[in-house]
Amino acid sequence: MAQTQGTQVAFGTIKADPTLPVEVTSDTLDVNQADGSAEFKGNVLVGQGEMRLSARRVLVIYAEATGGVERLEAVGDVVLVNGPDAASAERADYSINSGVVVMTGDVLLTQGTNALTSEKMTVNLTTGTANMVGRVKTILQPDKSE
Repeated sequence: MAQTQGTQVAFGTIKADPTLPVEVTSDTLDVNQADGSAEFKGNVLVGQGEMRLSARRVLVIYAEATGGVERLEAVGDVVLVNGPDAASAERADYSINSGVVVMTGDVLLTQGTNALTSEKMTVNLTTGTANMVGRVKTILQPDKSE
């Protein structure tokens, strides 16, 4: 079976720093001591440096060894913004240490007047790149200058 490479695009003009603190605000918070997670619900906004992520629900999973944030699982009307670029999807999984966000479900990336859609987009916030796979579609605007 052939491996699909996908479409490589730039994402954000500002490279993110995954070592910066993660700030989360929401309407409610449920903490689960048994599995070491925290679930934020309602108007959730996550900020880390210049990166912003919003969703209806975000599950924060902590590393057992260090107690620091290991990853975030965002679900419902997810929007990721870094610099002038924005992406929306049904779900996003953010691995903090690697700076990688995997967005799935009706992914829409907007960059100025350009828009791309796909089934899955993997964003590397530290390098400022993204890879889109799964029926990638874009509309190209002709040059209107004469």
